Amino acid sequence: MSSISILGAGSWGTALAVLLADRAPTLWDHNASRAAALQEGRKNDRYLPGVVIPGSVSITGDLASAVGSAEVLVFATPSHTLREVAGRVRGARGFRPQQLIVNVAKGLEEGTSKRISELLQEELPQPQGAIVSLVGPSHAEEVARRMPTTVVVAGTDLDILRQVQDIFATDTFRVYTNTDLVGVELAVALKNVIAIAAGIADGLGFGDNTKGALLTRGLAEMARLGQALGGRPETFSGLAGLGDLVTTATSRHSRNRNLGEAIGRGVPLPQALAQIGMVAEGVRTTRAARDLARARNLEMPITEQVYRLLFESQEPQRAIRELMLRAPKAEVWS
Repeated sequence: MSSISILGAGSWGTALAVLLADRAPTLWDHNASRAAALQEGRKNDRYLPGVVIPGSVSITGDLASAVGSAEVLVFATPSHTLREVAGRVRGARGFRPQQLIVNVAKGLEEGTSKRISELLQEELPQPQGAIVSLVGPSHAEEVARRMPTTVVVAGTDLDILRQVQDIFATDTFRVYTNTDLVGVELAVALKNVIAIAAGIADGLGFGDNTKGALLTRGLAEMARLGQALGGRPETFSGLAGLGDLVTTATSRHSRNRNLGEAIGRGVPLPQALAQIGMVAEGVRTTRAARDLARARNLEMPITEQVYRLLFESQEPQRAIRELMLRAPKAEVWS
């Protein structure tokens, strides 16, 4: 059985530690005093209230200890900190290029618009195929409480994907494999942008008609950009695409939907982020997705309006009006 260290003790990292408790994982928090408190109290009330962390989970603030003790390193930090954490991991005592890297973050790097595996491959000397992404419709609050969940592990080496599938599979956590790493990582990142749009519609008091339209046309945008960057079209109708989009755009647990709802009610972005108290990956991804679309001369009208709402003080009602009054056209997928 592979030894596992989870790097990042936020909601998702903590949930995975609870899920894999039978395999005695190590959970690393970058804040040593907080790690000590978690080790003693066995609760992460800030990020995952009401969930007890089993005693079989070791919690540490010592990165070298977490890295050196594991065959599998799970990166569960927000996408905007991943490059910095990866650099620290590379320099940590005990780090080895033979270790398997599993990313569970969903986002694009702001400034470069790079996918998570691209970022990690630049920072770590792992061989081709040894960096994978484990993603899909999976709220930490539900995974930690062992509600049935299905996700996908994506990468380029099918043998490694099957290995990860075996490591993470439990009676409540089902893992599928997918060799479309590009499509999967883009799908789970871009759906956060559409989830913000869905939340804005909720904040404006709109109904099911609006939500259905946003999700459908939002999925078309996701697939349009994804295919232009090398993803496979079928990926966007699977767990990473449609599955994660529906979950994120409709759930009370969704940070991105909740952020959008606050924006729709007129709350300024800084205040909305403060109210959530956790990272909403869709904010940075909106900027990165817009940059990618513009560079390829692709139409992504929902993403464009979300960008204007977040960064250019666009009025929500005006954004909806501009979407509705676009030039008439046929419904096509791409």
